[in-house]
Amino acid sequence: MASNYNILVTGGSGYFGSLLLDKTKNYFSNSYNFDLIKNEDSEVKTFLGDIRDYDAIYNCTKNIDIIFHNVAQVPIAKNKDLFESVNITGTENLLKAAFKNNVQKVVLTSSSAIFGVPKSNPVDENTKPTPMDPYGKAKFEGELLCEKYIKQGMDITIIRPRTILGHGRLGIFQIIFDWIKNGYNVPVIGKGDNLYQFVHASDLADACISASLFKGSEIFNCGAKEFGTMYDLLNSLCVHANTGSRVAHLPKNLTIFLMKLTSKLNISPLGDYHSLMYDKSMYFSNDKTYNMLNWNPKYSNELMMKESYDWYLENHNKIGMSTNERSAHKSKIKQGVLSIVKRII
Repeated sequence: MASNYNILVTGGSGYFGSLLLDKTKNYFSNSYNFDLIKNEDSEVKTFLGDIRDYDAIYNCTKNIDIIFHNVAQVPIAKNKDLFESVNITGTENLLKAAFKNNVQKVVLTSSSAIFGVPKSNPVDENTKPTPMDPYGKAKFEGELLCEKYIKQGMDITIIRPRTILGHGRLGIFQIIFDWIKNGYNVPVIGKGDNLYQFVHASDLADACISASLFKGSEIFNCGAKEFGTMYDLLNSLCVHANTGSRVAHLPKNLTIFLMKLTSKLNISPLGDYHSLMYDKSMYFSNDKTYNMLNWNPKYSNELMMKESYDWYLENHNKIGMSTNERSAHKSKIKQGVLSIVKRII
């Protein structure tokens, strides 16, 4: 049964935001979207605007009870100015507008990138953030802004997801799916024995909705219960696809050097965070989220990866046919130098 709240999802035309927006209709009486473009797949009203425009976000937060803040420039943007103007200034605009309009609750979708390469795992809510790339630093600044407004009396909950997967997820994953579909090998660095956790978009949306109804400002981690090594995950996907693809082991130091170089030269879609984390272990403890939000994620790493790939197979001919510009995580991206790499590994 829907609660009698008016809710606003910022970034409700993006990959995760659109899924969250769709789910909110089952829980709240009125749902609205704020984004640069309309959500083509939803009948929910969209307020068209730029999060960097304070007046735009102020006007559409009037009479709103709960805000889910998801607007962000993601790592493949590779634009420090956009990280700052969207992820920092945009977040401050949102919080300032919410404060002045007496919004009851804000749920911020942050990122595990705020931890950089953690010194130990699992990472919990008390682990000290040590962001190491421009994207992670900008997302952490967004969290610090939340702390500032919490001290002024706002009720803000921060959700920190691991890397998000699920049907419709493209971006960097579209490259992996494309390679496997066409029988090319997919790489791991070294042995690929790093433990790496993902979270399904649907599970994450459930956590965000539960957090929106939770009274009090808290931080919650969200990751899959079941996960394993990067090698095991990609190998299981290759077996599932049955196209002849295999997992290729690449030398660590040379590969990371080339990832950084080609990214800096802008001939690869990979960003700083990808070269930083692809061979590293990182996984969350979800204990606090389980206990306080009664959260129970349904998807394992393996299941969500296979589901995402199967969706890609069914829909790859439609990708890129939208008349509107799509978010980075919903879009087909240019492979650049990686289109050569796939032929030699």
